Amino acid sequence: KNCMETTPSKNKKKKIIAAVKKRGDGSDVIDVEEKQSQFVIFTIGGSQYAFDGEEMTEILDFMPITYVPGSPDFILGIINVRGNIESVISINSFIGLQNEEISDCRRIIIAEKNGIRSGILVKDVEDVLDLPEKIVHESLSTLSETIKHFVKGEFEYNGKTVVFLNLEKIFEKICEAGNQGA
Repeated sequence: KNCMETTPSKNKKKKIIAAVKKRGDGSDVIDVEEKQSQFVIFTIGGSQYAFDGEEMTEILDFMPITYVPGSPDFILGIINVRGNIESVISINSFIGLQNEEISDCRRIIIAEKNGIRSGILVKDVEDVLDLPEKIVHESLSTLSETIKHFVKGEFEYNGKTVVFLNLEKIFEKICEAGNQGA
């Protein structure tokens, strides 16, 4: 009787293994040794973008931004973060979008790369998560020339395309624009 009871489970196990082998695409197989990166996913202009999480130091609720006369258009002003004065920029023009209305619903992401530190105004932060680095693929050729220079790649998140931005290139452009105005 014991042999009869184990036979159905052996058959079931064989069927499951055969089904997994037959599928063979490995889509649900996760490589635990796979290199992970942290991404900060946010929205601007109704689209989703991401920065490398290692370059983000803080995500703040909106706070009043003090305008600085004579500053370039992309610098919205400055904020006081626990006694530290931080600039706040709008990256909209760099990625080909019009500036959006500034409201209390916005978020400010404090970012730092190559010794440059600034707040970046975004509509909302959707998520901060660790994902395999290999999910990032080359961006589509349909992206506008305005944004292509600032893009590292794209990936899918919750069924939507997320444009992975290159903070270093954005900060380089800001420094160039600042030097031209000086």
